[in-house]
Amino acid sequence: MSYPLLAGAALLFGLFSAMPAMAQEVREKPRAVVELFTSQGCSSCPPADKILEELSGRSDIVALAYHVDYWDYIGWVDTFGDAAHSDHQRAYAASWGSGRIYTPQMVVNGAQGVVGSRRPDVQRAVAGQPLPLPVSLRPQGQVLEIGIDGQAGLGDAVVYLVTFIAHAKVDIERGENGGKAVDYVQVVTGRRALGMWEAGSGAHLKLPLGEVATRPGEGAAIIVQQERSGLPGPILGAAMLTL
Repeated sequence: MSYPLLAGAALLFGLFSAMPAMAQEVREKPRAVVELFTSQGCSSCPPADKILEELSGRSDIVALAYHVDYWDYIGWVDTFGDAAHSDHQRAYAASWGSGRIYTPQMVVNGAQGVVGSRRPDVQRAVAGQPLPLPVSLRPQGQVLEIGIDGQAGLGDAVVYLVTFIAHAKVDIERGENGGKAVDYVQVVTGRRALGMWEAGSGAHLKLPLGEVATRPGEGAAIIVQQERSGLPGPILGAAMLTL
């Protein structure tokens, strides 16, 4: 798949929404991006959801929860489930030469998948090699400035915008988790490519803050990820902003 090149000082235009000034948390230079593939209809998932909640409190982690839709048929339709999230997980499996997907699965830095409820495995994966590429985020009024310097030797990558809800509590009425109230964090609501990052030139762009988040409790992560034959590869760098 081809993406526009984000070289020099690329500017992405959009509609600026009228927004009051809000307190913002910016998280830069994380050692790891942890993507949890989870489902409200999976009885094995609440322990992994809890581990992700703990990881989300660490300043050196970008934690994201992708709710899949392939368990919706067993009695409860996940209120955050999205076929695109299931496809994202399948793409990881395909990139590793596997056709197997499951929940709960945590993918760390786009390179390693572990069972998300196995705390020692998650801890070992997170403690591995840190992300090599710094990503800077600078909220300036109603604009978010994103800076990703060039870094020789890494290889080109795609820059993604991943939006999320910071916290939600869901009363699950039916299915394997029926009768439970489960807390979820960093629930992904969208993921789209912004363009290409070139190792030799870097990328600097601006986004209307209204395209990133519009109210307290919303946020977004910028993910710089390599591709292999159109499939997701290692994540090089990331940063996160929460209103």
